[in-house]
Amino acid sequence: MARYIGPKTKIARRFGEAIYGADKSLDKRNVPPGQHGLARKRKKVTEYGVQLSEKQKAKYTYGILEKQFSRTYEAAARMGGITGENLLKLLECRLDNVVYRLGIAPTRAAARQLVSHRHICVNGNVVNIPSYSLREGDVVSVREKSKSLEVITASLLGTNHSRYSWLEWDGATLSGKFLQRPERAEIPENIKEQFIVELYSK
Repeated sequence: MARYIGPKTKIARRFGEAIYGADKSLDKRNVPPGQHGLARKRKKVTEYGVQLSEKQKAKYTYGILEKQFSRTYEAAARMGGITGENLLKLLECRLDNVVYRLGIAPTRAAARQLVSHRHICVNGNVVNIPSYSLREGDVVSVREKSKSLEVITASLLGTNHSRYSWLEWDGATLSGKFLQRPERAEIPENIKEQFIVELYSK
């Protein structure tokens, strides 16, 4: 299956929330997409349906495909502690996600593109793998010749860089330090990770 590049409001309406950020269209029509959207909203959802929906929401939110998501879940299950929380922590450690959190890109999709097109460095070296997992102390920066890109400068203007305690931003060098994996309470995404664990436990 290829990465989803279709209408984002359609996906947001499916889950009933703006998983891709502020969405004026969603505010106007907050019902499931399609001709029978309202009827679908009233229909009782099974336990499996709820669990699957939560997994799909996480995949669309972080922009990853099934195989990659399954591998991340397996890695989370091998770690000590709570599997669901570990899963979200690993997703937050992805390079494309951190580029987005630092405000270098306005969306995760834009962040993924910046990484893929070699505009981002980790510890001074160009990294073009969006799924690259950051470690404590890693420094993510904008490549020198890419600092004047309009998409980057425009995104940085509207960003609150003190919003995430696990990241440290240096505006002079356009770089951010990954201090540590965030705690679950620090991750703002509205994802009920326990349902995902229950789904994979079947």
